[in-house]
Amino acid sequence: MKKTTQRPKPAELLEIWHVIDAEGKILGRLATAVARILIGKHKATYDPAVLGREKVIVTNADKVKLTGNKLTQKVYRHHTGYPGGLKTIPIERMLVSKPGEVIRHAVSGMIPHNKLHKLRLNNLKIYTGAEHPHVAQNPVKLEI
Repeated sequence: MKKTTQRPKPAELLEIWHVIDAEGKILGRLATAVARILIGKHKATYDPAVLGREKVIVTNADKVKLTGNKLTQKVYRHHTGYPGGLKTIPIERMLVSKPGEVIRHAVSGMIPHNKLHKLRLNNLKIYTGAEHPHVAQNPVKLEI
């Protein structure tokens, strides 16, 4: 007898919006909680091959905390593809210019790098202030 696990039907997947206030939260713990929701591991109907319909809104991205010496030592690197094209940006400068990218980069590293990676990241909305334009979706406040 062959046993199979049933995948959740699209009608069973509800669109739920979560809002998380990042003020005073540690970056890694915040990113872990957000990635867990985007992947769908907090639900009993978790399936790694199914894209969940849950969205996450992160507010106050500029007020996230870093522990240890990360503020002075952590560096983001990317290569342009040209010889000598290694670009480095310290996290201290990144928090001032693009604080949302710091959170997005941390969450991106915690989501599996497969065909659903970009689609899951599209369900993440990050804002630097306390206000967001998704009030009509009735987001559920989530404490971490």
